[in-house]
Amino acid sequence: MADPNFSWIYLVIFLAIPLARIIPRLLTKYGIGNFKPQKIQEKLSQSNFNESYQKPQVESSKPQTKNSLVLGALHRGSKTFESIQKNTGLDNKELDAILEDLEITGMLKVIQKQGLFGSRIELHPTDKGFKEYYS
Repeated sequence: MADPNFSWIYLVIFLAIPLARIIPRLLTKYGIGNFKPQKIQEKLSQSNFNESYQKPQVESSKPQTKNSLVLGALHRGSKTFESIQKNTGLDNKELDAILEDLEITGMLKVIQKQGLFGSRIELHPTDKGFKEYYS
């Protein structure tokens, strides 16, 4: 018995489906058809986009103290001393004093991990630190 010829399936998949997306675009480009839905046309004619768009008011969320600046850097994903220093712009002694203070108050926990290149120290904010940063 002969095998049925299903080559027309390839024609549908590789030719008809892309053409179904391209033909309406070409027709609207040359103005031959009216392919915009009525609701979108009504909205466009009733209001101008530039008039209805208002830039959202962004409040300055810059932290007030250096402790909250460091907590914000920790919250955004900085885990090492160097990355916190880079993000906050604080010098070594000042950042070290702030991190010690945060560790003593329980807003920060220090985790020492073993890696391929030796041990490394990661800094993670605690729940108390998150609450302090968002308050």
